[in-house]
Amino acid sequence: MKITEVICQVLRVESVTEKTASCQDVALVRVRSDTGLEGIGEADASPEVVQAVIDAPFSHNIACGLRELMVGQDPLAIRRNWNRMYRGSMYFGRTSVTVAAMAAVDMALWDLAGKHYDAPIHQLLGGKQHDEIRAYASILFGADGAETADIGRRWVDAGYTAVKFGWEPMGTSEAVDIELAHGAREGLGDDAALLIDAGCVWDARTALRRAEAFAEFDVEWLEEPLHQADVDGYAWLRDRSPVPIAAGEGECGRESFRPLNDRHALDVYQVDLSRNGFTDAVYVRDRVEEIGARLCNHCYTSPITHAASAHWLATCRDAFLFEDCVEDSALRHELTHEKVQAEDGWLHIPDRPGLGVTLNDDFIKEYLVSESGA
Repeated sequence: MKITEVICQVLRVESVTEKTASCQDVALVRVRSDTGLEGIGEADASPEVVQAVIDAPFSHNIACGLRELMVGQDPLAIRRNWNRMYRGSMYFGRTSVTVAAMAAVDMALWDLAGKHYDAPIHQLLGGKQHDEIRAYASILFGADGAETADIGRRWVDAGYTAVKFGWEPMGTSEAVDIELAHGAREGLGDDAALLIDAGCVWDARTALRRAEAFAEFDVEWLEEPLHQADVDGYAWLRDRSPVPIAAGEGECGRESFRPLNDRHALDVYQVDLSRNGFTDAVYVRDRVEEIGARLCNHCYTSPITHAASAHWLATCRDAFLFEDCVEDSALRHELTHEKVQAEDGWLHIPDRPGLGVTLNDDFIKEYLVSESGA
């Protein structure tokens, strides 16, 4: 079997709003073989930048676009293909959008392999350890504490026993930060788990002060309180914080995660399949389990990454929560015919071949911005 096409399609909703939510557009990758099989994947980054990494022509042996590296290769030789992409694009950057683009191709290769072997991806990864995982509703903060409380009530009423609030306006001031946390707890009541995503807004000492204040609200974790590159700050904070510290969503590949792992800098490592692919996500999983920390998926994009996250997280020994994006977006709900969403607060692991989702081509035609490689 040989790869014949690597297609990158950019999709975007009609009205992109100014908010930190990556389910407004998508870089969709479709890998096709000479046997007629197609695998699909996506990258969570600027879609046009991902497309450029895939489309780039040969420059020299370690500066080549991913399509040229993949066409003609055996799609089932997944680890060899990962190494070929990594080596052939080293001068593009080794821990950034290049790896995110590789992740989309890698995801598509695993999907294609699952269809070839008539097996779900979690089986190809060694088998699932969970049939279902408790899900948390992942949503942005409201404009203030009262609106945040209303959002919390909505998702508890929908059956979730855990809710995460994130990003703006967290970080505006100490008073606003505490008002938002108070409103979140008020809306969730005493029983539901509260998770807070600060959105990379503080220095380490300010983050410690917030963690101490948020402890009053029984916070399950405080996510990305510091800038993503501040590994020393995370290690310092994790040793002092009264609440668990989570991060990792922005990391692309094993090299990106290595400093966090080596420093034991986090309590919860959040791995995004659309920035790591299955190949490196499995490596990161094993390393995090080795150091005794916890794992969770990160996902705020389409049902493709939701499905990929479910397959991967099901193989994690101590999986305890699944990030379930509940942002209301056409790309979130209509890109595939299958809906990948929690039911009564639990995410059931799919058992269909590959990712277990099929593309809605009518929807793609409506939201397609550009296409290359077809």
